[in-house]
Amino acid sequence: MTTSIRHIAKLAGTSVSSVSRVLNNSGYASPELRDRVEAAIRALNYTPSKGARMLRGAPSRMIGLMLPSIDVPFFGILAHAIEQELFQRGYQTLICSTAENIDHEARYMSMLLAQRVDGVIVASAFGSIEHFEVLREAHIPMVAIDRELSGIADDAVMADHEEGGRLMARHLIDLGHRSIAIVGAPAHSQPVQLRLQGISAEMAKHGIAPAVVTMAEEHSFAATYPLARDLLAAHPEITAIIGTSDISAIAAIHAVQDRGFSVPGDYSVIGFDDLPEAAYVFPRLTTVAQPIRDVGQRAAQRLETLIAEHHAGHEPRLGAVVKVPVTLIQRDSTGPVRG
Repeated sequence: MTTSIRHIAKLAGTSVSSVSRVLNNSGYASPELRDRVEAAIRALNYTPSKGARMLRGAPSRMIGLMLPSIDVPFFGILAHAIEQELFQRGYQTLICSTAENIDHEARYMSMLLAQRVDGVIVASAFGSIEHFEVLREAHIPMVAIDRELSGIADDAVMADHEEGGRLMARHLIDLGHRSIAIVGAPAHSQPVQLRLQGISAEMAKHGIAPAVVTMAEEHSFAATYPLARDLLAAHPEITAIIGTSDISAIAAIHAVQDRGFSVPGDYSVIGFDDLPEAAYVFPRLTTVAQPIRDVGQRAAQRLETLIAEHHAGHEPRLGAVVKVPVTLIQRDSTGPVRG
């Protein structure tokens, strides 16, 4: 029977990925682990072929990019920024659109392993991290983007979503608004939850709370428009609407106008992202701008550093979270409270 690294891993009482690190001298392996693996190699008289060693050790120059959806404008811009930055650095990008489906995420994990990617940039749609363990066990460097992936990703690069929520609420409060509704999607999104925390914290400082919070499960105009339409009918006291994204805010503008009211004369509306559409909608959308391209470029640059550290055999370390500042962009969709 031909001896394989699985036999070595079983005898040494460790994982296949740990045996691979020792054989290829890539990534960190403790002296005690190295001794166990080398002892198992000697006991089994294992000799890897030169071709197999070269195949395992050669960088693929491929990076996996996993996003919840690339038909959402924000993620489309983000994917383009990352792909271009990686291309300039000599990498090819495998873009995986998970449709915000946890099973899709897990299946893409297996695909990226089979493609021998050098690293992964991921924006997981969920808080669950179990299916990412396979990348960690294979010692593939990983950077989380637009949200944290605590306990798995080496680093995270994201906009300061909570501060963005504070800026949205503060702007409306400064204009005299006290009856403020929130409409957005998706409810399970970590960035959206952080924005909601910032909004609630800022409003609480002024002794008020959101009049209503209504969230869709899908991030789209079609999903958030009926929510905005219904809250306008059910809550005539509202004077302002916060969209947790520009798409949600644009849906709210349409809902207001379709009911025969005006923005900002009857209702002020504010969004988050500063997508190109924000400057084209009428009235032009007041929004909190997150530097989407900068976030993507920083994530790509950070991943390249992690890959270099990995190939140099540096010991794994605790990840760092980089929060990129956000900025209020005041346009035409917000104004003083009516009456």
